[in-house]
Amino acid sequence: MKSIWKYLVVGVAIVVAAVVLGYAYTYKYRCQNTVVVTGLGETEFTSDFIVWNGTLRVESQNVIAGYEKIEADRRKVLDYITSKGIDASAVVFRFVNVYKETEPIYVSGNYAGQRFVGYNLSQEFTVESKDVDKVENISREISSLIAKGVSLEAQTPSYYYTELDNVKQSLIEKASADALLRATNIVDNAGAKLGNVVSARLGVFQITGANTNEGFSAGGSFNTSSRNKKARVTIRVEYRVK
Repeated sequence: MKSIWKYLVVGVAIVVAAVVLGYAYTYKYRCQNTVVVTGLGETEFTSDFIVWNGTLRVESQNVIAGYEKIEADRRKVLDYITSKGIDASAVVFRFVNVYKETEPIYVSGNYAGQRFVGYNLSQEFTVESKDVDKVENISREISSLIAKGVSLEAQTPSYYYTELDNVKQSLIEKASADALLRATNIVDNAGAKLGNVVSARLGVFQITGANTNEGFSAGGSFNTSSRNKKARVTIRVEYRVK
């Protein structure tokens, strides 16, 4: 009886080993009959939308006087922007923030409380427009308002492209065509024929400034500081080989 079980176990082991080897051979055969290539799609484009942010700041001992001053500065900024050809609807002023400023008081080196020193008022504004040239020039020349008594902090503009989805689709097509060309060249040189796609994996989109040494990011990059941009994407494709 023990001999029967012994031979039975051996027989089962042989069958299992044969199945495993069969799968391994099939996998090896399949892997040896595919080719993997990476296709690249690149293009350059110019931003068609600009966003520019700034902040008005006023210091005053009286909150009402502070409001009046920041309102007067707001009108000057809006008049200046519209005088340069930008519609008033493109300019958005946010609510006014008011901070009560104090300073610590010390008597004989000991803390004795706080002393009121005045109010600090601020109001942020944003300009969003497709008139990139006009807003860009305004951002460069806005310092002329400082000479008129306007306390203004301005940021550098951010640049965007409203047809970015079309750019991405075009890049995918270019990368796929490049991958097909690379794979075709490989199998042709090997005297074989290219078959169907086994798998395809799209990389992340990298949008950087054109003509810069800006690095890529593993999660994808999205440059907003450059008006002229370069977009890039890769695709990894595995083809069967006949």
